[in-house]
Amino acid sequence: MNIILFDGDVRSQLLPLTYTRPVGNLRVGILTINEKWEKTLSAKVSYATEDYLATKFPMNVSGDNLMIHGGLCPEKKLCDAISKLQIGERLVKAGQTLAARVKEEGIFEFLDSTYAFERDEEYTNDVLLIEHPWDLFSKNAKAMQIDFDLVTEGRESQPISSSNILIGDQIFLEKGAVVEGATLNSKTGPIYIGKNAEVMEGSLVRGGLALCEHAGLKMGAKVYGATTIGPHSKAGGEISNSIIYGYSNKGHDGFIGNTVIGEWCNLGADTNTSNLKNNYAKVRLWNYDTGRFANTGLQFCGLIMGDHSKSGINTMFNTGTVVGVSANVFGGGFPRNFIPSFAWGGAAGMIEFRYNKAAEVAVAMMGRRGLAYDEVEENIIKTIFDNTAIYRKNLK
Repeated sequence: MNIILFDGDVRSQLLPLTYTRPVGNLRVGILTINEKWEKTLSAKVSYATEDYLATKFPMNVSGDNLMIHGGLCPEKKLCDAISKLQIGERLVKAGQTLAARVKEEGIFEFLDSTYAFERDEEYTNDVLLIEHPWDLFSKNAKAMQIDFDLVTEGRESQPISSSNILIGDQIFLEKGAVVEGATLNSKTGPIYIGKNAEVMEGSLVRGGLALCEHAGLKMGAKVYGATTIGPHSKAGGEISNSIIYGYSNKGHDGFIGNTVIGEWCNLGADTNTSNLKNNYAKVRLWNYDTGRFANTGLQFCGLIMGDHSKSGINTMFNTGTVVGVSANVFGGGFPRNFIPSFAWGGAAGMIEFRYNKAAEVAVAMMGRRGLAYDEVEENIIKTIFDNTAIYRKNLK
């Protein structure tokens, strides 16, 4: 059976993170959502997403297709229910489609919400579903435990050096991982150190932690769970319940908490995020779908930053700040709580970060990692630049 992760209505709720990837390519826990399904079902998945993303994230179609909500994470009971679906049937919860099985000729009707299903099956158990950016960090602990059990089942960790202080028994090192002179406490959540990742001396880790392949914790880092550091990313300073996607750097002192940082981002030394309002009120966060700030219902919520964005040294982000794609934020004081894509500046004022200049930065940063800012990437970023122009009309 062919498996397709579809974006659905939640894509706009998950911006700016979904400007550059399908919903099903988001990372929560150790793995991205597509990786979770591929490991669970032992099958490759593809995506039904925006046209401008389709070259990088194509949709593969066959005669028999299992359509799965892109924000849905697999669990055993859910997979059992999905496996029972027949062609023309779908699994729903509170009116929302979780999964459906359709023939090739019905896929576009399904994506247009005009498909006539023969039967709906109501799913009554809880689901792990990502619908808002803050779901990524608030549900990260549960997702991490599920992933940890999945990727370590029947396997043994690589030996852990005696130079470390180990507390608890949920610590797993992949081949090539290096951990020396660190304190690892897995009593509050699992600690997973990926292939060729490194935890440098003096790091203090209270799980859960997912340090993905080729990622690194700098010397003296202080990490509180549930935190994920994506592939090839570097992290230092103090981090609490946050997710940093791949190829990004927070290499110096400074605090981030209840935060999601996209790919190819860089936080300058002593960048800090506030994750709690002084009056302890619930945090509001910019919502692209409604064009206004939405109540998260959370008391703790820091920064959501889209791919390719940067902050200068000593940058301060207020509670509940959203930064778009390819923004460059710097200067003293607190910048606004919503910073559009391709904005340049800070609290003193902002102008448009011209596309050709933003592209130069992307070329240089990706080149340092041996990767090309190729035509596919350029088309995606240029489309985002054009599509987000409306948000930069009133920059000053």
